[in-house]
Amino acid sequence: MEQSISQQSPNALRGFRVQAPLVDSVSCYCKVDSGLKTVAEARKFVPGSKLCIQPDINPNAHKSKSSRRERTRVQPPLLPGLPDDLAIACLIRVPRAEHRKLRVVCKRWYRLLAGNFFYSLRKSLGMAEEWVYVFKRDRDGKISWNAFDPIYQLWQPLAPVPREYSEAVGFGCAVLSGCHLYLFGGKDRQRGSMRRVIFYSARTNKWHRAPDMLRKRHFIGSCVINNCLYVAGGECEGIHRTLRSAEVYDPNKNRWSFVQDMSTAMVPFIGVVYDGKWFVKGLGSHREVMSEVYDPESNSWSPASGGMVSGWRNPSISLNGQLYAPDCRDGCKLRVYDGATDSWSKFIDSKLHLGSSRALEAAGLVPLNGKLCVIRNNMSISLVDVSSPDKQVESNPQLWENIAGRGHFRTLFTNIWSSIAGRSSLRSHIIHCQVLQA
Repeated sequence: MEQSISQQSPNALRGFRVQAPLVDSVSCYCKVDSGLKTVAEARKFVPGSKLCIQPDINPNAHKSKSSRRERTRVQPPLLPGLPDDLAIACLIRVPRAEHRKLRVVCKRWYRLLAGNFFYSLRKSLGMAEEWVYVFKRDRDGKISWNAFDPIYQLWQPLAPVPREYSEAVGFGCAVLSGCHLYLFGGKDRQRGSMRRVIFYSARTNKWHRAPDMLRKRHFIGSCVINNCLYVAGGECEGIHRTLRSAEVYDPNKNRWSFVQDMSTAMVPFIGVVYDGKWFVKGLGSHREVMSEVYDPESNSWSPASGGMVSGWRNPSISLNGQLYAPDCRDGCKLRVYDGATDSWSKFIDSKLHLGSSRALEAAGLVPLNGKLCVIRNNMSISLVDVSSPDKQVESNPQLWENIAGRGHFRTLFTNIWSSIAGRSSLRSHIIHCQVLQA
């Protein structure tokens, strides 16, 4: 992990700890946390504003104090003619899709956007944007990923994933802290099962290493509860191929620790957090279907049964205390679980069914800006307002919005004709869907 580098100075003899500056400016507050909502509060927290650091900064690259003071005096403002306070207030309002351009304007803008303060301020003021990230596997087994911008309604290609996950299978994917996307475990053709953990920061657009898991595993189940990452089950090479063990990663402590083992070994293929508990469904050692539920409060596993498990389909999502799942293959109908009657019931029907091919299959359900987002293998998206279930789609078309991204919606006749002509083969399919905020 990256560590902060500090420098010794005469101030250290008087009980002060001075760290190597990253930006020689009176208005850089990259180290300030999201709890400080104004620049004025940030200035109180960082007197002189020279405690902004970057973990991998090289102290030897800095010049003498006198030269730094001279450079500070002549350093241009963030925006000509405006105090830096007002300049930051302007820059945080720039849409997220343009941040890549902001970083190349000058060094001061790059350092501002590379720090924590800029995006923490956007989040505290309600200006942070949510993007959808999907991982796909093509016919050759290669992994690629794209990001969807709901404001411009465009899919954006991203840089290749790290080499160890470029062809991996059975790896897990989860989001912590709203802006860090973790990839963990999996199986590589050369290395076999892996303990490796990496994460991508939506704020810096960079990949980083995280502590490895305690056990090698692939085809694992995972979930996030209270901003902690739980993994359980899966497979590993060896005599005991199917695993029972479970572990949790706490980003605040930056370490993994074992939790209670599952009742039986399992390879999970579906899981969801509902009512504060983790429900898992998968295949046992003899390929029988099994279901268990984990309670983090008591650190215990117990068998899961009843109407919820029997009618449970993949994908599913827990949103605003309700559990949703598609009621058809293309995800154009949704159903909801009723805990009082322990049964699933029809929730909403878009009245626009796309077909049953694998390209139109609903690959993931994620929350996006308070709505339920249905993502299909052809990269088409539907946004569903689940806050008003009593309204009809016919009279309220805004309840169900179909967004044509890279894969455009086609008529039923076109879908049938493509199937007859043999052009409906799937070039790639989605394996993970997540939402990141920045």
